Parts: sequence; structure tokens; C-alpha cells
Amino acid sequence: MKVVIVSDNHGQKEVLQQIKTRHHEDVDHFIHCGDSELPLKSGEMNGFDAVRGNCDFDSNYPEQLTKKIEENRLFVTHGHLYQVKSSLLPLRYAAEEVGANVVCFGHSHIAGAEYLDGILFVNPGSIALPRMTRDKTYAIIEDTNLVFFVHYYNEKGDRLSSHTFKK
Repeated sequence: MKVVIVSDNHGQKEVLQQIKTRHHEDVDHFIHCGDSELPLKSGEMNGFDAVRGNCDFDSNYPEQLTKKIEENRLFVTHGHLYQVKSSLLPLRYAAEEVGANVVCFGHSHIAGAEYLDGILFVNPGSIALPRMTRDKTYAIIEDTNLVFFVHYYNEKGDRLSSHTFKK
């Protein structure tokens, strides 16, 4: 499994198309964790499994979704409904309820990855308005069946960092 995770582009359209063009041949899925501020049916959102963030007004977005990709069950939400700025615990409970082993979320605009009790939590940061860094970021999760790799990229496609989590 190899999945692009994007969040919080806040109306910036071109960067979404650039990411899709850059990675369309080397990833299995594209996920958007909310606050696109674009209609779900827009061309820029085409190809993304996406959820509704607190700045999205299109009610066609689901608040959360669960996606099975190979041996992984991904739980995707924006994060504002789970208080992700203060704790991952409510998000962990939600993931456990749906049997997810990967959680993708945004909202804080702070990139980060953690592996806790068999669940991988990934926040890709913001591709438009980052916090705690100047780098506008997105992530790629790669599962090799033995480890998870989480690679962070800037909006130009330069790899910034990588994290490895043994399953």
C-alpha cells in the first residue's frame, strides 16, 4: 500500500493537481483530510477520498470515512470533531471502534506521525498554511507488511523527512 495524504489546502487548487500529477503512477490512493474549501465534485478533488473539515461548506463531504486498502483499514477524519489539538485519545477510540490500524487527520496544520498500540496516526500538516514550520507539507504512507514508512514532502515534491514504524 502506498497512499498520498493531504490536508488543509484552504482553497489553493493548483497544488492538489500538482500532487496528483506528480504521484499518479507510484501510489495506490489519494486521501484528503479536509479543509480543501472546494466542492467535492470539483476537478481538483477528483481522485481524492475526502472528508469535510471545519472550513468546508459542501455538505456532500462525509465527516469521516473508513477505507480498506490491502491489509489496512484507514480511518479518515479532519480532526476538529475529535479534539486533535489537545489529545489523540478520542481519535484512538474512534479508530478502535471501526477496527482501523491507520488514522489520517488534519486540522492542526502540524505534520506528525505516531505509532501507538498497533495504530498509525498521520497528520500530513498543511499544504497551504503550515504551523510550527515554514514547509508546506503532505505525506505518503507506505506499508511493506513489516513496517510503515511515513514520508513528508514539501509542495514542490522534495522529500523533507521520513519515519519508520515497525509493526
